[in-house]
Amino acid sequence: MKNLSLSLLAALFILASCNNDENSNSEPEVVVNENPGTFKEIGSVTIGGEAAAEISAYCEKTKRLFTVNNSGVNQIDIIDITDPTKPLKIGKIDLVAYEGAANSVSVFDGKLAVALESTVNKQGNGKVVVFNTSDYSLIKQVAVGALPDMITFSPDGKYIMTANEGEPNTDYSQDPNGTISIIETSTYNVTTLDFASFAGQAETLKKDGFRVSKFAKSFAQDIEPEYITISDDSKTAWVTLQENNGVAKVDLTSKTITSIYPLGLKDYNTAENAIDVSDSDSKIAFNPWKVKGLYMPDAISHFTVNNTPYFVTANEGDAREYTAYTDVKRMKSMTLDATAFPDAATLKLDANLGRLNLVADMGDTDGDGDLDQMVSFGGRSFSIWNGTTGKIVFDSKNDVDKKTNELGTYDDKRSDDKGSEPEAVVAAKMGNQNILFVGLERSDAFMVYDATNPTSPQYLQTVKTGDAPEGILFIPASKSPTKRSLLVVSSEGDGSVKIYQPDLK
Repeated sequence: MKNLSLSLLAALFILASCNNDENSNSEPEVVVNENPGTFKEIGSVTIGGEAAAEISAYCEKTKRLFTVNNSGVNQIDIIDITDPTKPLKIGKIDLVAYEGAANSVSVFDGKLAVALESTVNKQGNGKVVVFNTSDYSLIKQVAVGALPDMITFSPDGKYIMTANEGEPNTDYSQDPNGTISIIETSTYNVTTLDFASFAGQAETLKKDGFRVSKFAKSFAQDIEPEYITISDDSKTAWVTLQENNGVAKVDLTSKTITSIYPLGLKDYNTAENAIDVSDSDSKIAFNPWKVKGLYMPDAISHFTVNNTPYFVTANEGDAREYTAYTDVKRMKSMTLDATAFPDAATLKLDANLGRLNLVADMGDTDGDGDLDQMVSFGGRSFSIWNGTTGKIVFDSKNDVDKKTNELGTYDDKRSDDKGSEPEAVVAAKMGNQNILFVGLERSDAFMVYDATNPTSPQYLQTVKTGDAPEGILFIPASKSPTKRSLLVVSSEGDGSVKIYQPDLK
């Protein structure tokens, strides 16, 4: 009887295992005792030259990466990572026939969604094209807003969202609205939202640090959505509005934009925010300066602690540079208010602030034609914000630039611009810890932090990457081909895709 019971238990265990495939919602999480501060490169593949490896997505079913490749081609490269120590390019999806160039990819349950900006007219509507990840066959293509820059599936797979940047052409004769598209995957119906209803709030938003260009013809045209993160329950999305220095909150149930959060300005005139501002002083020196910074985040991610949602931003900064309008100027070419800056002549030296790029049409607070404050691009940091109120709860201050300088990868030639340019950020759960990975475009590295306490994240490590990391992808142990956590970094500077894995504790 005892042997029969054991046999029965074994049979039930085998049956449960067989039924526990990747489509099962009850799949138990794989618990691996890993040390999140010990990521090391275990595999690498180069798929082309500059712009060859921008954003990657992972398919658990096929154990493949799908990577945007715009290096003189227009395609998605397929990389087999069944053995992540030996990633192998095995195919491609040619996108020329779809009259669009890929900006971003996302995968859910065997489906690959690709965001395509129009190659017929960049200011025209873009597309989302959906493929099967096993045989690359076309499933569906739908129209979205102009210049979809980022795409993502919701965690439950019911929605595909795109952030449609809607940039103008060089003479501003065409300037589409910046929009957000929501696609229902059951029907592929599309809802595209713009920001026209917030135009009446423009002045209030600007007082809190939201940036609205003085050249744009309308509020809705000036908004430029950049990146999206969607809550674990698939009900809320947060979308960065990079050039506008804000984040939009979206209710997916009602398909409405419910809030715009202005992100304010960062004060570099403190010891903890001290920055290196010159690319021509033959040294790397972090000092306080009487300068403010717009956070202007690129990527965004999220996590939850004690039922409070938080979003995390990589504060890259971005200027508008067009033939008809450019919003960036060297500090030394601008007129400073004599009362606010009595030492203006000294500040304008190239070895001081003279080379620093400033926002050309901000800082004249009293409207008399000179600068009462200097406003620069980017926060040179990552920040954590309350997802309900939009208020900042943590900023990494000058940790990004200082830590990469210690690693030896800080690029002093970017000191006059935006420093290390935090580009990517991913929040991931490793065991009971909330771990942040922050990709640094100009310092060729990623940083790892434990944000289990969102008000006081703990630094864990800085790791060298390929040239100009653009995309960071975390593959949890439960979905990994090796049942170990993996981090995939796609670098557009050298076309490399590198895979990292932490040590076991």
